Amino acid sequence: MRKKIMKGVIVVDVEKCLGCKSCQLQCALEHSRSKSLHEAIYEYPAPQWRITVEAVDNLAAPLQCRHCEDAPCVQVCPSQALSKPAADAPVLLDGERCIGCSLCVTVCPFGVIAMDGVAGAVIKCDFCLARLEEDRLPACVEGCPTNALQFKRLEEVAPEKRKKYLTGIVLD
Repeated sequence: MRKKIMKGVIVVDVEKCLGCKSCQLQCALEHSRSKSLHEAIYEYPAPQWRITVEAVDNLAAPLQCRHCEDAPCVQVCPSQALSKPAADAPVLLDGERCIGCSLCVTVCPFGVIAMDGVAGAVIKCDFCLARLEEDRLPACVEGCPTNALQFKRLEEVAPEKRKKYLTGIVLD
């Protein structure tokens, strides 16, 4: 039986992101076989990250699976390799079931599902589910030196956004 996991979302503050890609490194390391930087460098296939830092104008923005409530990738997957067990659960990937058709890559509205050229299957953010089950933060969040990435419970996000919006109205 699986332990109840911490539920939440990864929130990005692009104004704090330096574009250092520490989140990518920590993600790849977490998904490596060895979990050791010194050993992971020599692993084949090389560990791959599931978060990408994109530069847009003068900002950097980390992008990863948003674990959509009505996930189009889950709906289009012919092998049922992608699933969303509950409305508040992350979109999970069973790599053994993936047939590499890349339909999910095509329909992802955020462009954050990628093909693993070596395995012939897709890779995507899994919220570091094993870490969440241990009440630990996702690796990208823990590895961000500026706290541009934060893991927050859903009930925390909406009030913070309202406050930020209202503060902006009052100050403008």
